[in-house]
Formats: sequence, C-alpha cells, structure tokens
Amino acid sequence: MGSDFASLEGKLALVTGASRGIGRAVAEELARAGASVVVGYRSGKAEAEGLAAAIGGRAVQADVSSPDDAKRLVEEAGDVDVLVNNAGLTRDGLLARMPDDDWRTVIETNLSSVFYTCRAVTRPMMKKRGGSIVNISSIVGVHGNWGQTNYAASKAGIIGFTKSIARELGSRNVRANVVAPGYVKTALTEVLPDEATAAMVSQTPLGRVAEPEEIAGAVRFLASDQASFITGEVLLVDGGLGM
Repeated sequence: MGSDFASLEGKLALVTGASRGIGRAVAEELARAGASVVVGYRSGKAEAEGLAAAIGGRAVQADVSSPDDAKRLVEEAGDVDVLVNNAGLTRDGLLARMPDDDWRTVIETNLSSVFYTCRAVTRPMMKKRGGSIVNISSIVGVHGNWGQTNYAASKAGIIGFTKSIARELGSRNVRANVVAPGYVKTALTEVLPDEATAAMVSQTPLGRVAEPEEIAGAVRFLASDQASFITGEVLLVDGGLGM
C-alpha cells in the first residue's frame, strides 16, 4: 500500500527499461506508492521477472526501439494510467569517427522508443481523459557532453518531444513531463573512467553522485495527482550540476 503523499493507489504503471538501474528503482517506487506495475524489459529476463514478483507486478519483454514491439508492450500492459519511458543506452565516441550504426542505435533506442510507446498510449489516455507520462532524459540533453553527440541528441529530443505532446494532450487531462537526471550510480555509468566520475562530482554542488532511488522519487511525484497542474516541465534531478 502506498503512503498518502503522491499516492498511485489503483493506477496501472508501465515502466520501460525496468530490469535494472533507474528503471528498476522507479518500478519499486511506483509499487510502493500503490500502483500495479508492468516491468518492461528488453534483456535481463531473470532480473525483470524477479523484480515483478517482488513488487507484485508483471514482466513483459519487448524491444521498444521496434514500433511493433512497443505497441505490443502497451497492449499487453493493459489500461495504462502512468507511462515511464526509461529505456536507454550509450554508444559514446567522438563525432569525427562515430559509426552510423552507433548513431542510429542510440537514437532508435533512446528517442524513437519514446515516440512509439507514447503514440500507443495516447488514444486510450485521451479517451478516458486522464494519464501521466514521465520521460527520462538527462542533464546531457540540456547541456551536451564531450563524446556523446548521439546520446545528447536523443535526450534533447525527448525534451522537445515531451513539451510538444504536453501541448497536444493537455486539453484531455493527459500530462507529460521530463525528469533529467545528473550523474547517477548505475551500470551505465560504472563503465566510465574514475577521472570522468571525479570531474562530474567536482562540478556537482552536492558533491556526490545520485542513487537511482533519488531519481525515482521525482518520477513518483510527477506521475501522481500531487502534480496535477504540472505538464511540459523538465525537472533536473542533478545535485545542482546543471545550474
């Protein structure tokens, strides 16, 4: 059962990329808030099914970079009240020698997937005149980052996309917001060299990296009725890095 604050009691939430990292923390937090959670995952079947069992939800496999798979995921999830798009990856490298495939893979997985899943939930949410979409971007989508032109473009695209659907869907009481994390301790960032981590931390006023749970709290708030008059917003959860 969820606490009264930012309660999602009786809501059905779908979280993509939920088998690990930020997505996993979000799924756990939404379940704590009282939501029934569908754990969307591409790989990591055992992790996703274990998580779903632990939070009383369901795990559904889908590659959201495929329009057909994304549509199927939404259909299998059911009558979605909250959609959290978290699926993402990096293929870092300097622009001058970035392969076409590294560009395409990041754009398709991080950005096109958001288009596919949002398109699939739009009609049902509009019909019932209610719904909340929270898309996970990044501080890199706001400020850019060396060696991440593809990732930055995908995450900046999410911001423009979300603001646009917020305008389109607002009259039907469907809200769309962005959470843009700073540096978070996940498998995605663990591969970075120590000096890169140290540099990022030194620029962060709070002087540390975030835990995935700290991002999840922001997602829970925006997904809930506590944020009923917030749409088209970009919430930086970055320890002050983006000031």
